[in-house]
Amino acid sequence: MIINRISILNFKNIEEADLIFSSKMNCFFGNNGMGKTNLLDALYYLSFTKSYTNLPESQLVKHDSEFCVLQGFYTDGCREEEIYCGIKPRSRKVFKRNKKEYERMSEHIGLIPLVMVSPADSSLIQGGSDERRKFVDMVISQYDKSYLHTLIHYNKVLRQRNSLLRENTPYATDDSLFDVLDSQLLTNGKTLHAKRKEFIEGFLPVFKEYYSQICIGSENVDMQYESQFNDNNTETLIASNRERDKLLGFTGVGVHKDDFLFMFDKFLIRKIGSQGQNKTCLIAMKLAQFDYLSKKGTSPPLLLLDDIFDKLDAVRVEQIVKLAASKRFGQIFITDTNRKYMDEILAGMNHDYKLFRVENGKIGEL
Repeated sequence: MIINRISILNFKNIEEADLIFSSKMNCFFGNNGMGKTNLLDALYYLSFTKSYTNLPESQLVKHDSEFCVLQGFYTDGCREEEIYCGIKPRSRKVFKRNKKEYERMSEHIGLIPLVMVSPADSSLIQGGSDERRKFVDMVISQYDKSYLHTLIHYNKVLRQRNSLLRENTPYATDDSLFDVLDSQLLTNGKTLHAKRKEFIEGFLPVFKEYYSQICIGSENVDMQYESQFNDNNTETLIASNRERDKLLGFTGVGVHKDDFLFMFDKFLIRKIGSQGQNKTCLIAMKLAQFDYLSKKGTSPPLLLLDDIFDKLDAVRVEQIVKLAASKRFGQIFITDTNRKYMDEILAGMNHDYKLFRVENGKIGEL
């Protein structure tokens, strides 16, 4: 799937834009704070029905404006898709595919696969386990609808159980009600755990390959899946932990506690890795995500690279430039504060490209 054109009205600092894209490479340059990342976020929103930075809808509408509109026009060679989103503060957003409104936003996920690499991704390494779970869940959900539905149901049951744990009512002491909720947590949790484990087994070799290519094989990286379900005694754990959960007011056992650890040998990258190594790990993760989704039979994802060259040495930059210019990737959107790296990428390409300048929310093709 590629996007031929986007129309933007009052999205963040972009008052109005109507852009026609190259089917291969689209480069945006300008100073920080001009709107480059906001443009990429608009593309992300049209794929995932939410902002990359999880901003509330009210903050997506340009200051002093009453609403914002995003429209994307896509094609995969066989069919055309028009995606429309209208956002109005203090009102529900409207999301449509080919002029027909979705009943549930989850129906849209996976239609337009997309991978974004951003400075905000540092939380995947440095942040808590919830950030890494979101990453894994988002990747699997793009090609496996049943996983997404199971995840939604698991989180709903988890919220119900946590609410019950915090109540001071007779229901909160009713073990039969907890038995029902615990059974659902266990059943859905086992399904999620099995699919996360399968994902890591397929994703890890691709991730390691990309990391090795970027640093030219000089470093060894690994990814480990930590889960209470790994020991196959989760049913006993959930039951034995119930009284403790009642005291604490939340559920302490389940796949919502899973973590995915990035390692150099036996050490956490976030503890011993340099800024360049941390960023290399992030970029390798996202390129592996692209590769993995492509192999899973989805249409080639859009690849969004936001300010990725900062804090990388010349060798790593050169390798990323070579990868970006290769034929393995489809449509690419890349931003930077100057044209140096962009010109290097474009010079090594035999593909179509477009170059845009972004200044104070205005975007012009060069």
